Amino acid sequence: MEARKRSFDPRTWPVRWRLAAASAGLTLAILLVFAAVIGHLATQRVRNDFNRDMHEAAAKLASRYDVKAYTGGVIPEGPPLDAFALPNGAVVRIFDPGGHVRAATQNAPHLGLPKPGVIHVADLRVVSAPIVTRGAVVGYVQYARSAEHVDSTIERLWLFIALGVIGGVLLASLAGLTIASRAMQPIASLTATAREIASTRDTTRQMPQPQADDEVGELAQTLEQMLRSLDAARTEREGAMQKQREFVADASHEMRTPLTSVIANLELLQASLSQPLGSEEREIVDSALRSSKRMSRLVADLLLLARADAGRISERSDCDLSEIVIDAASEIAPVAGDRSLEVANGAPVPIQGNRDELHRMVINLLDNAVRYTADDGTIEIRATVDDGAAHIEVADDGPGIPAEMREDVFERFVRGSGPADTAKGGGTGLGLAIARAVAESHGGQVSADASPLGGALISVSLPAGKTEQAVTPSLETL
Repeated sequence: MEARKRSFDPRTWPVRWRLAAASAGLTLAILLVFAAVIGHLATQRVRNDFNRDMHEAAAKLASRYDVKAYTGGVIPEGPPLDAFALPNGAVVRIFDPGGHVRAATQNAPHLGLPKPGVIHVADLRVVSAPIVTRGAVVGYVQYARSAEHVDSTIERLWLFIALGVIGGVLLASLAGLTIASRAMQPIASLTATAREIASTRDTTRQMPQPQADDEVGELAQTLEQMLRSLDAARTEREGAMQKQREFVADASHEMRTPLTSVIANLELLQASLSQPLGSEEREIVDSALRSSKRMSRLVADLLLLARADAGRISERSDCDLSEIVIDAASEIAPVAGDRSLEVANGAPVPIQGNRDELHRMVINLLDNAVRYTADDGTIEIRATVDDGAAHIEVADDGPGIPAEMREDVFERFVRGSGPADTAKGGGTGLGLAIARAVAESHGGQVSADASPLGGALISVSLPAGKTEQAVTPSLETL
């Protein structure tokens, strides 16, 4: 109800509608005043002309008559009343000075005694004129006529005036809307360009410049200056972000060497502690080694993401996605425990890409499925190709991914609230983010959905490419 009320609020109308409505309202007010004055004057003129005609007709009839005395009164003397051509059913009665009717047209109604001026009797207008002989009034002529045609003329007059007002308002509305639309056309052009810039985020576009140097032209210049400022700020921000990405990538790369050395030294130290030592010393070494390996994995993840952000394209070569899936499944099988890991491997899936990054992507997908699948659960992975696209699908029978999180799970450091998310050492939240980064760097995409097994289904689509490698079709359970 509130939305409907707002829709009838003129303040919510487009500017062109409000301008047209203002033009129509002003025209309506002017035409109403004009129509009232003209209609009143015309009506008065028509009635006055009718009354004047009535008086002239009665006076003309009176001039044709005289009366003479006779025993018992007077009688009219003149042509018979039926000899006159009376218009529109007019009737005439002739009175003597005493007010007695001495002659009348056929079917003349009772009109009362002669009175001055115009009187109304039923639907007739009645006037009286004296009969004067030698300066004395010797009788009266009463002339009556229907005013129906006058009233009809007045009604038609007001109808024409009303139609003129309505037509004038409609024309004013159309003219106002046309003028307002043409006046708002430069603003509409600015709005369309601004909307396109907002959708494409291309701040290098130029705003259309109106020909007239008016308020709209000033607005266009202001928007153009704003765009140039935004474009400069965006260029500066992108430059700073690019430097930051390159720094992270370089720093991550530089951190790998000392971490590798630390891990190697800790492994040597762990191996040298073959003699029984205090549990405290061995726990310190084991803990340091675990932390170093975890830090090494995190640095490797950050390096991969930083290189993707910096737009650094790794070396690409022909490889078989089916073979990569088998290798990754073989690597993840030892940590899968009692879970059933099924690899549906069909025909070779040729692809042009970086084998190490694709291997890392598949490892992350399988590791994610293992984390969220029960110990006796099932995980399926398959690699297929159709219509020039390579596909990887990893399905499990775990709790699945809520619909509201299926887009967010590919963001960095996003983790859920389940046991696998909150457990100590449960991951960094970068696995699926790395999978998406690898897929997008190879021109593909990744998505999450519900799997036929009842859990989560992670799908990756990549452009297929040529390869000379071949994998024997098989169905393995690892």
